[in-house]
Amino acid sequence: MMPTYYEFYNPVKINAGTEALETIPYEMGMMGVSRPLVVTDPGIVRAGLLEHVLRGFRDSNLTIGAIYDQTPPDSSLEVVNEIARIYKETRCDCLVAVGGGSVIDTTKGVNIVVSEGTDDIASLTGADRLSKPQRPLIVVPTTSGTGSEVTQVAVISDTRNNVKLPFTSNLLMPRLAVLDPRMTMSLPPKITAATGMDAMTHAVEAYTCLQKNPLSDAYAVAAIGLLRDNLIETVKQGNDAKRRFALANASLMAGTAFSNSMVGAVHGIAHALGAVAHIPHGLANSILLPYVMRFNLDNPRMAELYGELLLPLAGDEAFARAAKRERPRKAIETIVLMNHALNKACGMPNKLGEAGVRREQFAQIVEKAMEDGAMISNPKMVNASDVLEILELAF
Repeated sequence: MMPTYYEFYNPVKINAGTEALETIPYEMGMMGVSRPLVVTDPGIVRAGLLEHVLRGFRDSNLTIGAIYDQTPPDSSLEVVNEIARIYKETRCDCLVAVGGGSVIDTTKGVNIVVSEGTDDIASLTGADRLSKPQRPLIVVPTTSGTGSEVTQVAVISDTRNNVKLPFTSNLLMPRLAVLDPRMTMSLPPKITAATGMDAMTHAVEAYTCLQKNPLSDAYAVAAIGLLRDNLIETVKQGNDAKRRFALANASLMAGTAFSNSMVGAVHGIAHALGAVAHIPHGLANSILLPYVMRFNLDNPRMAELYGELLLPLAGDEAFARAAKRERPRKAIETIVLMNHALNKACGMPNKLGEAGVRREQFAQIVEKAMEDGAMISNPKMVNASDVLEILELAF
């Protein structure tokens, strides 16, 4: 069904492919900046990935103002403020994020602090609270899942109150996303699996949530097809640069899709799981996805949309063999089978209990999930008892 009105926005320039990293100094020159603060994490440094980025600066006239390489797995307000202080003290004029979702969200948070001139980033949480143009931000993703390199969203932990604060604004969009196969080649199998299913969740929810539109649909379907063809094989054999590049593109396209259509209850509950039980976001999404799809299925519109997704999820032959009424159920089964295959390939948990969640945490998870803005876009109304039932089924 064509919406009567929709908006689509993606101003991010994308440089993708072999030696894409070497284009960064040129692109910075075109932006009129020359002194970046590079934000990354200890794992990126140990893996030698930061060196790929730094090498591209050595033959340029640019000066790296500072490198912050201690970003934790969950970005936090304290870390954001610390990096913002370094940015100001070293007189940097732009930001380069090299890492996964936490690094990218942290860097977006730093950008809010330095661009808005605030010491209280928490006061700007929510949608469209930013008022000033942000400093140029270049993102080099090292995982293939979050899609944060093309989204208007950042999620930052408030560790004192044990909540995750969402920030949403078109002003948060990076200027440049750089996809280079070198940056994901060393990604471990479990992280490859979890981040890949994170991208899958972005695409499925983007295709089915209340704000879907024809352009976001196109990106979502293309992402699902790339994930179907490449994720499991890449988890089994991670040194295939072509498959790694395909997953990076899938992540970016899924990110573009959900940034323009929003997500739903999978993300709402996953955010709460991350805040309460500290479950990695991609893993939480992968576990919850089939259970939320089943919950949504009694909505007639969802049966139609899930049936359509069987085509990119399972391929032409499987779609043609399935009767129309069977396609929604088979689409969900395909997600379940992917999760099982990933569990067999690398041990990725398929249940919340296996991932370390405890039943006594459920009440707090339900409370935080019901406060999450992603629940608003879910195609079926969700109440607290629904969330509890989904948690029980996924446990």
